[in-house]
Amino acid sequence: MSTAVIIGGGDFPRKPYPRELIRRADVIVCCDGNALKAFLRNRESIFGENSREPDAIVGDMDSLSPALAKKYSKLLVRIKEQDDNDQTKALRFILNNFPDVDTVHFIAATGKREDHTVGNLGLLMEYARSLPGPALDMVSDYSTAFAVTDSCKLFLGKGRRISIFSPDNSLKLTSKGLQWQTSGVVFDNWWPATLNRTMEDAVQLTFSHKSLVLIITD
Repeated sequence: MSTAVIIGGGDFPRKPYPRELIRRADVIVCCDGNALKAFLRNRESIFGENSREPDAIVGDMDSLSPALAKKYSKLLVRIKEQDDNDQTKALRFILNNFPDVDTVHFIAATGKREDHTVGNLGLLMEYARSLPGPALDMVSDYSTAFAVTDSCKLFLGKGRRISIFSPDNSLKLTSKGLQWQTSGVVFDNWWPATLNRTMEDAVQLTFSHKSLVLIITD
């Protein structure tokens, strides 16, 4: 099995962990031109002398310069439809072309524009519901985000910051291992289950029914 990273047009990471995910990835896909330019600027500092090219550049190519389009023409996967954003197009490209990938990390998917950040984080829940396949997370210099759709035990480690979001205001979510219990939370806005902390190595979340939940940890 193998891992893939999808590099977006947000804030390119500076800290070691997300950069190490890029260095170790078996598959690297850039979302359009801005992501490619960020990858190229940081390539030497990540890979050193063992530099590499991305495996594909996926998107509508609205941010790709003619010079880069010519240079990387063999790597371009141009998808003009606008029903999905470039992040989703890149994920589907990986699912269709790299069946051995069992983990996908979204890198540089947040930052710079709040609307893109919120939209991309929301898409993690949509992927969990509609695109079965590899484990997915979104990693930045500040956090790791992932989605769950049913009761689960999360092995996060004690003392981690954690925030929980859901678009489902009918969901009743009970928890074990958090500083503040979630059983009384009504998910009618973004903030009610944010800024919590893990008090045990493992956190148990129990759903009243299958639903969509986004977890963000430090």
